[in-house]
Amino acid sequence: MSAQVRILQQRVRSVKMIQKSTKAMEMIATSRIAKAQAKVRAARPYSIQMTDALTALASSSSLDHPLLNERPNPGRVGILLITSDRGLCGGYNANVIKATEELSALLRSQGKTPVLYIIGRKGMSYYTFRQRAVEANWTGFSEKPTFADAENAAELVVGAFMAGSEGVGPDGQPGIDELHVVSTRFQSMISQTAQASRVAPLEVEYVDSDSPTASGSSGPLPAYEYEPSPDVLLDALLPKYVNTRIFAALLDSAASESAARRQACKSATDNANEIIKKLSRQANQARQALITQELSEIVGGAGALAAAGSEEE
Repeated sequence: MSAQVRILQQRVRSVKMIQKSTKAMEMIATSRIAKAQAKVRAARPYSIQMTDALTALASSSSLDHPLLNERPNPGRVGILLITSDRGLCGGYNANVIKATEELSALLRSQGKTPVLYIIGRKGMSYYTFRQRAVEANWTGFSEKPTFADAENAAELVVGAFMAGSEGVGPDGQPGIDELHVVSTRFQSMISQTAQASRVAPLEVEYVDSDSPTASGSSGPLPAYEYEPSPDVLLDALLPKYVNTRIFAALLDSAASESAARRQACKSATDNANEIIKKLSRQANQARQALITQELSEIVGGAGALAAAGSEEE
């Protein structure tokens, strides 16, 4: 009985140590959410306006650029998956990986070959464990991405797209004919949604016909005059557009990761409280049973001694 009490008390101490860790991670994640949200809000207007402008440019039949033109019979299709570097963030990684698998299945059904580019250790671990080929990966910045991180990823995937599936990309591998980004969109502290969007050839998002632009406005698209030539402007502007879209996805994913980690750690902390209460109650019951047993043994021993003394008299 005393061994059971010691075991229960040891389990209570272990759970309390885990609770301290989850509580600390919850507080850290909470402190990061505000900064991540501020970065998302600061970057989103620029991304939306650039997307709207380039959508209007793409509608012009007079423009001819590889990032704007659909390719006949696309073969290899790049998927840039954004996951986290660390765990303890609930279903954050599972949801975005599920969206990637659904997109891959859709592409295969269309006769295309998906090619994976992964940001984040968790996504890399998932596909490495399953022995799935990964074209390139980047890690170490999922919680605090910078524009330079987005540029590094965009340089490779844009180079692969410009080369095409029949050419050779910057990494020495065959290129791609389309580029999709699968990331997590931050909606609120308790809601984050995995989404897939096509970045090249230019397409705003997978949206319905009622929302023709990234900003949600409807109506005719604007017309532009170019100085210098459209080709020169597009050559400079379109790669920056891809950088911006990837950076916006990284910022949204970072905010979503912190929110998901806060929620997961809060749930773990609350569950630890319940476990501690249950184990403490069990330990108290075991200790009371032990005390009752010891009292019974003392009373029984005293009774036996009294009976033995009476017999001697």
